[in-house]
Amino acid sequence: MSLINTQIKPFKATGFVKGEFKDFSEADLAGKWAIFFFYPADFTFVCPTELGDLADHYEDLRAMGVEVFGVSTDTHFTHKAWHETSETIGKITYPMLGDPTGTISRNFEILREDEGLANRGTFLVDPDGVIQFLEVTAEGIGRNAAELVRKVKAAQYVRKNPGQVCPAKWEEGEETLTPGLDLVGKI
Repeated sequence: MSLINTQIKPFKATGFVKGEFKDFSEADLAGKWAIFFFYPADFTFVCPTELGDLADHYEDLRAMGVEVFGVSTDTHFTHKAWHETSETIGKITYPMLGDPTGTISRNFEILREDEGLANRGTFLVDPDGVIQFLEVTAEGIGRNAAELVRKVKAAQYVRKNPGQVCPAKWEEGEETLTPGLDLVGKI
């Protein structure tokens, strides 16, 4: 079953953010856009490249009203240690949530139960707490934060402009489509 257009489930987690531990829950998302960026584990290989890439785009996302949560089944203590020992991870200013019980990962149906690790998955949640976008890749395939920013812009455009849709490779400012019988067979 797809999680698209479903409400996120309640969660509580402690995260490491800006040198401190902070508690988070689904209530913190009310009225806001949010990205949940799951990755398998701290102190690994592809994960820091993705998290660093996302850190490079974090201010753009914040300017769009989007909060980012990096999530793995590591603890918030492990996130702190990684943040302090890796130059790439050290530049992260978005919350890194610890999910050692796998609750959040299960809620998003991204947990590898046999390993206790999250798959590499990205979820965009709208201000109503509804999942609008998800992407899951295999362990060795890293994600692209610039493409994620483009997709967030498309989701926000569609929300603000009911009846409009964004075609493939749509970039902000380009033409959109109005679905209707007049377009059938014309594209």
